[in-house]
Amino acid sequence: MQSTNEELDTSREELQSTNEELRTVNSEYQQKIDELSKAYDDLNNLLATTEVATLFLDRSLKIRRFTPAARKMFRLIDRDIGRPLEDIVTNVKYEHLVDDIRNVLDTLNRVEKEVQVQGGDTEDAYQMRIVPYRTGENIIEGVVVTFVNIAEFKSAMLASAEAGKFAEAIVETVRQPLLVLDGDLKVTSANAAFYRHFRVSPEETAGRRIYDLGDRQWDIPELRMLLEQIVPQNSKFEGFKVSHEFPRLGPRTFLLNARQTTLAGQATGRILLAFEDVTGREEGK
Repeated sequence: MQSTNEELDTSREELQSTNEELRTVNSEYQQKIDELSKAYDDLNNLLATTEVATLFLDRSLKIRRFTPAARKMFRLIDRDIGRPLEDIVTNVKYEHLVDDIRNVLDTLNRVEKEVQVQGGDTEDAYQMRIVPYRTGENIIEGVVVTFVNIAEFKSAMLASAEAGKFAEAIVETVRQPLLVLDGDLKVTSANAAFYRHFRVSPEETAGRRIYDLGDRQWDIPELRMLLEQIVPQNSKFEGFKVSHEFPRLGPRTFLLNARQTTLAGQATGRILLAFEDVTGREEGK
């Protein structure tokens, strides 16, 4: 009995030790569960607040998760999780969506396309992106499909293009020679009056620094100072006189006026340079 009691005591100690180890393991598991719960809450909040319509699909193209923004595009409800995408009614006006998704799964190459989405009586432009869904072990378990509304961006781009065309039309109608210079003082554009007045071609002008035009008649220290220092700081200068023997023109005197262009109140880094031929006036003095 004494021996049995000793064995029981030993077993009891071993059992207590095992219980302590189990409590330690349970505590670690509980910590992991709490971390996963927080991560899950963070993910849910992220998905709830994002305005990007996103679908998470498995390899069978069944819905695993979606953001609230995707509800209107695919008319989704919570019970749709687990259903094949092909069974879901969609407002996306693109008939090759499923084919593109399968192609991404087969090739692992992302797909990006502009698609139209019906929204009431109007259609909006969206940038669609399909990428493989990779796990932490780099295993492909499906795809992620996102839709970003680019309607406002396209409208802004269209307005910007129209404004650019309008500005170009104004420049072309000005009778004075005009140059548009970029931040490196290279010619980005010139009006017809410039080509006509100085008898040069676009090939001789566009893309070249102003100091390299012609026989380098504009490579003047004072003009360099104005264009490289005064204009960036003060936005403009007026009435800078240049007298020179110009190729194909002979002796001429010009007054140069420069202004740094702005967009929405911000400097664009471009300079509008105007040339006023005052040769006759100078000779009459």
